Amino acid sequence: MQVPKNFVAEPFEYHQELEFTVESLTNLGSGVGRVDGWVVMVPFVIPGERVKVRVFRNFQNYSDADLVEIVEASPDRVEPKCPLYTRCGGCQYQHMTYERQLQEKTQHVKELMLKLGEIEYPVDLAHGSPQVFNYRSKITPHYNRPERDGSQPIGFLQYGRRNQIIDVEHCPIATEAINAALPEAREEARRSGGKKRRQRGGTLLMRDVLEGVVNNPQEIVSERVGKVTFQFKAGEFFQNNPFILPELVEYVATEASAEGARYLVDAYCGVGLFALSTANSFEQVAGVEISEPAVRWAQANCKISNIKNARFVIGKAEAIFNGLKFPADETAMVIDPPRKGCDESFRQQLLQYRPQRLVYVSCDPATQARDLKEFIAGGYKITRIQPFDLFPHTRHIENVVSLSLA
Repeated sequence: MQVPKNFVAEPFEYHQELEFTVESLTNLGSGVGRVDGWVVMVPFVIPGERVKVRVFRNFQNYSDADLVEIVEASPDRVEPKCPLYTRCGGCQYQHMTYERQLQEKTQHVKELMLKLGEIEYPVDLAHGSPQVFNYRSKITPHYNRPERDGSQPIGFLQYGRRNQIIDVEHCPIATEAINAALPEAREEARRSGGKKRRQRGGTLLMRDVLEGVVNNPQEIVSERVGKVTFQFKAGEFFQNNPFILPELVEYVATEASAEGARYLVDAYCGVGLFALSTANSFEQVAGVEISEPAVRWAQANCKISNIKNARFVIGKAEAIFNGLKFPADETAMVIDPPRKGCDESFRQQLLQYRPQRLVYVSCDPATQARDLKEFIAGGYKITRIQPFDLFPHTRHIENVVSLSLA
């Protein structure tokens, strides 16, 4: 057995085997256990399980280990549906029942709110996806240039590797239509790339929309959410669990209008998902977005669904609310920023504008907790925290926090 050159042999030797009981999961999906007070991280486990692990890396304050054996299994452990599970890096939770996944994700949100936002507030149980497998309407398999033996895996990153791709012929979380179209798309990628070693590789787009499965990023496609149709380019961002999306949108509309706000501002509006889906709950709706192409799509989607009370403006980050005429005390605001959260300029402007009601939708509760801390200091109080599980079997969770002016 060859020990890696940079391996630090404290507190454990390379490949030393340990046994402990898993205490909790991190928000990245790893199990946390302790040996003589020292933290050891191990994947594919459930809190409460007794496990045997093999250490492969020691850090300054914890160690990483591989799972060797489940000594005492949790009653929530199930057989993963995907034969590539634990090798493909796409899923982290296929080994546990869906009910347990929702409990663990709810706990992640609680911990992040407390740790990063100093927020102690009850978190409702994560709202589950109506479809737990075959739900994902967009996947992007990658491929590198052909190997020396001529093989060319097309799929996703291998678990624990930065650039090793594992071949994925079928993905149980992708829609059935995508899986039906995948063999031909894989074959076409190999054909068009040829067998030359100088070929760099690339990424496939597989998007399941009203037009069928599309793989040209520039193609104009349509999605329907409730009664509203949205058009956008296939390669652009649009939520990719269509089964839970109507429930998420309905919840946001209900929360935004809960205290009688007459107007709605959809900040980071993109192609208009929340603005147009909630327009019938308000007298007037305005969407604000710094991306000009996204605003053009939102305006077009407004016409497609014949929505008369919505308008969209291109808002520069440093003057995002300048064009708004809505009285703040009768206005609700939906915030759905990218993963990095709201930038400082936006947070300052929001606290100056002071809308009556906020509904903050986030794909990263960690950056959300940071922003919420500032909103609370600026005079808002939380009224509800409700996670939505847009990505079953993965560690990801969408979180919706409702706030009112205190």
